[in-house]
Amino acid sequence: MPRYEYDSSLQSQNPISQAQNSVETAHNAVTQAQTHPSSQLIEQANTAVERAERAIDQAGSSENEEAVHQAAEALEEDKAALQGLTPSDEQ
Repeated sequence: MPRYEYDSSLQSQNPISQAQNSVETAHNAVTQAQTHPSSQLIEQANTAVERAERAIDQAGSSENEEAVHQAAEALEEDKAALQGLTPSDEQ
């Protein structure tokens, strides 16, 4: 479900949904960097991953550990993909 369909009034204060949204944003940034591996897009993806890590850390003490764990696993996959990228504009 795309983010714009979520009920923002319910989502805005929930640390789990914030972590999930951050992981989704990081995933999109990593995917874009994989498609167009420029230095700028790789740096933006790294920044998005760092933000998602902080959001997961903040949601870590949540009651819904499974959701936090799933978000963390998805982020780890994206981090691994990002580490393998070499900027195409640096040859």
